[in-house]
Amino acid sequence: METVKLDVYKTDGSKTGEQVTLPRQIFDIEPNDHVIWLAVTAEHANRRQGTVSTKNRSAVRGGGKKPWRQKGRGTARAGSSRSPLWRGGGRIFGPSPRHYHMKINKKVQQLARKSAYCYKAREDRIRLIEDFSFDKPNTKELAGILKNLKLDHIKTLLLTTNNERMIWLSGRNMAAFAVREASMVSTTDILKSDYLLIQKEALTKINEVMKP
Repeated sequence: METVKLDVYKTDGSKTGEQVTLPRQIFDIEPNDHVIWLAVTAEHANRRQGTVSTKNRSAVRGGGKKPWRQKGRGTARAGSSRSPLWRGGGRIFGPSPRHYHMKINKKVQQLARKSAYCYKAREDRIRLIEDFSFDKPNTKELAGILKNLKLDHIKTLLLTTNNERMIWLSGRNMAAFAVREASMVSTTDILKSDYLLIQKEALTKINEVMKP
């Protein structure tokens, strides 16, 4: 892929006249699909609580008395009314609390994110915008910015330099919009979005975080 230079847009949708070159060591590498799969699998696994629990035959209350005598009734033998075969009995091989945590190396995580960034760059689905913030939540103004950039009906992920709580509060009820801090974004976040909207200073932050 050739060196990619992107225009920086204003919040009104016009260009600032400035162009920024995407770092080749992040946005121009050979993507590794297997590493992406590892990262996404680990992220999904680490979100699981692992608190599901069922009772087996030893945990179900009752069933201490033998229902009927061993022989002479012409029916099958039964030792407990809490057998998994009976109604009200325990669960056979039911789930129990466990940890689903999956650990992957930091270099693998970085390579996965770089690969995801690279795919977005190849598909020309990255747009740069000047830094902006709100003093208070304002969904209408944020929706206007996305409309000016023609991203109002596209699943968009905005990457900010810092934790912009007011922008997050403004966009949390917008179905096709999400906000993440550039240094904390995950591979899943990048892949789930159709477009990446990156603040100018956030691109510098990405370059600092993704250094080898």
